[in-house]
Amino acid sequence: MSAIVTPFDSHGAIDEANFRRQLESQLGDGVSGFVVCGCTGEFWSLTRAERLRLFELAVTTVAGRVPVIAGTSAVRTSDTIELTAAAKAVGCDGAMVMPPNFVKLPPGDILAHFRAVSDAVRLPLMAYNIPSTNINPLTPEIVDALADIDTVVAIKESSFDFRNFARTATLVRDRLRIFGPISQFGPTAIMLGASGSVGVAHHFWGSNPTQQYQALVRGDTPEIMRLQRISESLSELLNAPGRNMYATIKGMMRLVGNPAGNPREPLRPLGPDDMALIAAAFTRLGLLAGSAAAAVG
Repeated sequence: MSAIVTPFDSHGAIDEANFRRQLESQLGDGVSGFVVCGCTGEFWSLTRAERLRLFELAVTTVAGRVPVIAGTSAVRTSDTIELTAAAKAVGCDGAMVMPPNFVKLPPGDILAHFRAVSDAVRLPLMAYNIPSTNINPLTPEIVDALADIDTVVAIKESSFDFRNFARTATLVRDRLRIFGPISQFGPTAIMLGASGSVGVAHHFWGSNPTQQYQALVRGDTPEIMRLQRISESLSELLNAPGRNMYATIKGMMRLVGNPAGNPREPLRPLGPDDMALIAAAFTRLGLLAGSAAAAVG
């Protein structure tokens, strides 16, 4: 599945036509679902009205072809409930929910947050563990308890910690769908019980992430190794020190001729030096023609 970006125009407003185009393009590349207003969608920079509009746009554009999962995370439980109810009302198939961020919560409070959302809105929930940007990690033990909440049906495990992923999979793979870092852990993630991934690479790598998953499922070792090599290199570029991943995604999109505008402040677009480094890496990986690379910066 794809964690879809939110495109912005030159004035910083949501570019609705571009958003629809991104959805249609990725459907053509074999995406099997979308997460709207997740971290990649810069949900933290969007107003409530903008998030609801994106939920509606995604549902109407996708028109039932694949599931649409709304990112409804918020600090206040009441806000998360309100966003989740609104997502259900416009026809989203599920909601992705992080623990509240900023304030450090004991495990009991995290569980109470998810139970409150589940009790208030009967919609399938995907819990989201991303400790790199959220002060409250969903430890394997917390996920084990979340799996007992009947509307929690999945976990997006984005700790990028293999031991954490493996322990979580061991505890819940018979009860939850696990969306893990297949781009990093490859066949091992599938062997441990990952159902798939919610990633970002469709924005700048076309249908290759879909092909990577299909190769993993059918056990095509040569194709797995070919795509894994490129996937790991792309992950290194996305997570390079000194660059923000979300600004980098939009920089990569611009590089391959799929622009989605700039990120919203306080993020700034990548400068010419970073773009040149990424262009050189894309050229080495065979993802960018030499003439296009030379035009960068």
